[in-house]
Amino acid sequence: MRWLRHGWPVLVWATAIWLFSTDAFSEVGTGHFILPVLRWLLPHASHHTIFAIHFLIRKSAHVTEYFIFSLLALEAIRGGRRGWNRTWGIAAIAIAAGYAATDELHQLFVASRGASLLDVVIDISGAALAQFIMAWWTSRQGRPNDGKPIKAAIKDSGAASPL
Repeated sequence: MRWLRHGWPVLVWATAIWLFSTDAFSEVGTGHFILPVLRWLLPHASHHTIFAIHFLIRKSAHVTEYFIFSLLALEAIRGGRRGWNRTWGIAAIAIAAGYAATDELHQLFVASRGASLLDVVIDISGAALAQFIMAWWTSRQGRPNDGKPIKAAIKDSGAASPL
């Protein structure tokens, strides 16, 4: 039950990702509103350029979706503990990778979609980026990367506490 208390946001986000994998968010679906905006913003851009930007926006959405998913998975794994550690980070990436693969499998059954190994790689990259940033951020905050507050870590090491 503790995991559910901390894990419900990742379940809600997984549902949002599943909705993003429907017809409404297919290339054609997003093209109905993104392409006119791009044409308005870039009236002199070529057809090829507009479609390339649309492609980059769509792939950036994958990175963003799984960046957020990975952070939410990390929060669920931490279960209220602070900090970051490699085991938690790898677990969050693994959960995101598994969900990315099942999401692409889901898209096989959506008429306007299809499965893409490239999308899974992009999704995993977004998840890994989130964990690299978390590792960097926690190291900058002066907390050890083991989930313990710094006072507890110093006490456990046997060193005199400067705090």
